[in-house]
Amino acid sequence: MTMSRMTRPAPGEPAGKAPPADGGGPTLSGAGGSKRRVSAFREHSVLPGFGLSMGVTLVWLSGLVLLPVGALLLRAMELSVSDLWALGVQDPRVLAAYRLSLLASLAAATLNAVFGFILAWVLVRYEFPGRRVVDALVDLPFALPTAVSGIALTTLYARNGWLGAPLDQLGVRVAYTWVGIVIALTLIGLPFVVRTLQPAIAELDVESEEAASSLGATRLQTFCRVLFPTLLPSLLTGFALAFARALGEYGSVIFIAGNMPGRTEIAPLLVVIRLEDHNVDGAVAIGFVLLVAAFVMLFAINVLQAWSRRYQGT
Repeated sequence: MTMSRMTRPAPGEPAGKAPPADGGGPTLSGAGGSKRRVSAFREHSVLPGFGLSMGVTLVWLSGLVLLPVGALLLRAMELSVSDLWALGVQDPRVLAAYRLSLLASLAAATLNAVFGFILAWVLVRYEFPGRRVVDALVDLPFALPTAVSGIALTTLYARNGWLGAPLDQLGVRVAYTWVGIVIALTLIGLPFVVRTLQPAIAELDVESEEAASSLGATRLQTFCRVLFPTLLPSLLTGFALAFARALGEYGSVIFIAGNMPGRTEIAPLLVVIRLEDHNVDGAVAIGFVLLVAAFVMLFAINVLQAWSRRYQGT
């Protein structure tokens, strides 16, 4: 069995001759003149070690993600459907926690979509003193422990805090209310929107803006009809990432929420409370519902990213 080689065109044969019907890839010739394509995995690679690196990747991914998720699913399968429904959905306290987590995460992601868009636009389009410092501060929620951010927000918005005291005089309470939960979730979700939008804003075609302006379009018309449709896929992706992050947040919320059952108690906190009460089945049921919600959000994020790639490629 010999590897067929590419040959130069014979004298008089046109140099631009179309490749063979099999795609022109490497082939193996066997008995009877039959040919078959060589698998792409068997071709020589400039970067060796595919088998080893793939094995390490699968082992590492399995240990960190697949095994814990699989353990939760197996434990949830030990419960009957009626038990899962009663412990994870039907309980009024659990429903209140779901409602608060969902609505607070949605409000925080919406705020981040609006103000994160403005922040990303300013950081990309304008030069001003301290721009690099502001850009670095956007990543602070990534590096700051969530418990530290929760304590800081509670100190700031408590009744005797720097901002909580004047707000309390106006009759507005932030700490230990749903408002404080939204602020905490907004803080941890802001980087996702800003970092998703910045590359898209940087790649905007300035000539399109100039063309719209030369045709008599106002700044608002240029933004709404030229710029915003291009940035919409990235904005939706950042919104979905911020929403998914806020939905599972725990550390920064427990200090400022007050954790009152039925009022300021979020779903991740309720899982911990169930475990502290030695109610493992209740914790597993709530965790299973949150896991399903996480898979739905992951699917939505991937759909938005695929749509963004197709939209920007056209």
